[in-house]
Amino acid sequence: MRAPKCKKLPESLSLLITLFSILLGFFIGLSVTRLYKVQTTTFYSASKSPNSGLQFASSSENNESESHKIYVATNPHGAERLPPGIVKTQSDLFLRGCVGNETLRKQKYLLALAVGIQQKIIVDKIVSKFSENFTIILFHYDGKTSEWDQFEWSQRAIHISAPEQTKWWYAKRFLHPDIVALYEYIFIWDEDLGVENFKAEEYIKLVKKYDLEISQPAVISERGLIWKMTQKRKDVEIHRRAERHYNCTNPSLPPCAGFVEIMAPVFSRNAWKCVWNMIQKPEEKIGVVDAQWIEHMVLPTLTHQVRERSFAEWAEFEKRMKAAEEEAVDHY
Repeated sequence: MRAPKCKKLPESLSLLITLFSILLGFFIGLSVTRLYKVQTTTFYSASKSPNSGLQFASSSENNESESHKIYVATNPHGAERLPPGIVKTQSDLFLRGCVGNETLRKQKYLLALAVGIQQKIIVDKIVSKFSENFTIILFHYDGKTSEWDQFEWSQRAIHISAPEQTKWWYAKRFLHPDIVALYEYIFIWDEDLGVENFKAEEYIKLVKKYDLEISQPAVISERGLIWKMTQKRKDVEIHRRAERHYNCTNPSLPPCAGFVEIMAPVFSRNAWKCVWNMIQKPEEKIGVVDAQWIEHMVLPTLTHQVRERSFAEWAEFEKRMKAAEEEAVDHY
């Protein structure tokens, strides 16, 4: 059985249909292109036009290379091409629940301790002086974390482990200013401190009263290993300079003023932004709180290798500071 043959259209009618199809395709393509261009919006940085807010421009008003581009100079470095409103420059260390991602508690202050399991009894006493207004972070230089589970507060603490690393190695990597920006004060302490005469909340009251950006509790020690600047005094709440100036070309500069020890420093969030980048603060904003003091037990809490590296890092820091001072002199 054969299929019937189709009747052939006149040549003029076929030509007319072909022409109509070409024109229809052209206008559909033009409409799609116009729709695409209208919907493709370019965001320009407000910094390019200081007298106006964020500018919006249809890509039809710009050349092809400018379409699809988003640039907001106020975004963090590396995120300039993201749309405004979705960028968040800071984070936090607040713990969150498994259901609904709700924040369990927002603390006002932060306590970070470099710890080893041998000093867990002393560390427990230290933490007991800090209320639930503090986020607790333990830097485990001996790699042991589960052994702290016996303490109730350990269940709400943050545990970070990297064997044989110093406190400042941890601080540089895990306490970035954008991460701890929501904490008013950051305590970065050693573990061999007696806190019988210390209360964290009372300490903060004094720091605020005297507007101290960088501070530490005054220190006593049976072994006598104390700087004159940080030694506890009687009948004063805080002090900013050593009582007796020794080996000082300038009594307003270290080691007679303008410094605290790395043993138990406390930083405001603004000061920490500077310290994290190794920048000093003015000496008038640095002081020792005598009304709340601690005891330095001088215990061998770190391994020999880590202690050696601590001294090596300090020597490197002094080398950098000297080079920076020389460069500043040459610049000016």
